[in-house]
Amino acid sequence: MIGIWIVGCEIAFWVLVLAGLSVRYLAGWKKGGAALLLMTPVVDLLLIILTIMDLRGGAEAEFMHGLAAVYIGVTIAFGHRMIHWADERFAYRFGGGAKPQKAPKYGKAHARRERQGWFRHALAWVIGSILIFLMIVVVNDHERTEALKQVPLLWAWIVGIDFVISFSYTLWPRKKKGH
Repeated sequence: MIGIWIVGCEIAFWVLVLAGLSVRYLAGWKKGGAALLLMTPVVDLLLIILTIMDLRGGAEAEFMHGLAAVYIGVTIAFGHRMIHWADERFAYRFGGGAKPQKAPKYGKAHARRERQGWFRHALAWVIGSILIFLMIVVVNDHERTEALKQVPLLWAWIVGIDFVISFSYTLWPRKKKGH
């Protein structure tokens, strides 16, 4: 059931983003669009409440419960950036805004963007790990929450691999072919 909630929240996030941008640029209601965009954190709140209710209701903690915390950490750390990305494209296409600049692919600018992405990933890990810890505390049954303890450890490995890749561009910047 928790997997369905995660997918549902991801869909709800993007529905709110698209609705907010549509209302802002297609209908011309800037405040209405902003209100819809400000509703996106409610999706995260709903997911954590549903997850904790499921666990408190006696469900055995599974990887998917931990994945809910991962999802929330990622949407908090990257959500604003994703919304900004979509907003630039909507503004350009429907609101007469400037053409969005492409992300840098080479040199120091690319390396900086990769490092910034890693810092966001690390922030997502911290948020998700805190949420998992809170789930464990709230449920207060170490046997039922054992699976949750593995999620931050696995994710830490992924964040570590991301660190190596992201910071490698600082030491060895990507160059245009032929340069």
